[in-house]
Amino acid sequence: MFTNKNESMVKNDFSPAINMIGSGTIITGDIQSKGDIRVDGILKGSINTEGKVVLGANGTIEGDVVCQDADISGTINAKITVSKLLSLKATARLNGDIVTSKLSIEPGATFTGSCSMGAVIKDIKNVEKPEKKERSA
Repeated sequence: MFTNKNESMVKNDFSPAINMIGSGTIITGDIQSKGDIRVDGILKGSINTEGKVVLGANGTIEGDVVCQDADISGTINAKITVSKLLSLKATARLNGDIVTSKLSIEPGATFTGSCSMGAVIKDIKNVEKPEKKERSA
């Protein structure tokens, strides 16, 4: 019947934040977040987030990236794993492996490494291994 105002404020205070690493900033270490992350500086470490990663044209990430969506305009020197859409803009430089569901690459972007796309791999495996039907005598 009666509620404590402090309890209701604590429950509603968990909205995901937008995190930013500005140009000229160098961070060494891993980042773990539930919100979106924008990197315009240099990150020497990995990113693991449930949100979106945006890498600016002058930004650099030297570590693994795991996220839901990503817009890459800068340089990544590691593996990137994106559960939905990975978009490589014209200024993007990716030196590492890609694991994603969907991939968009603009003309001018460079990519060195291997690429695995989830839905396509599943379909190929199902085509290569036809189901065997057993007969009972």
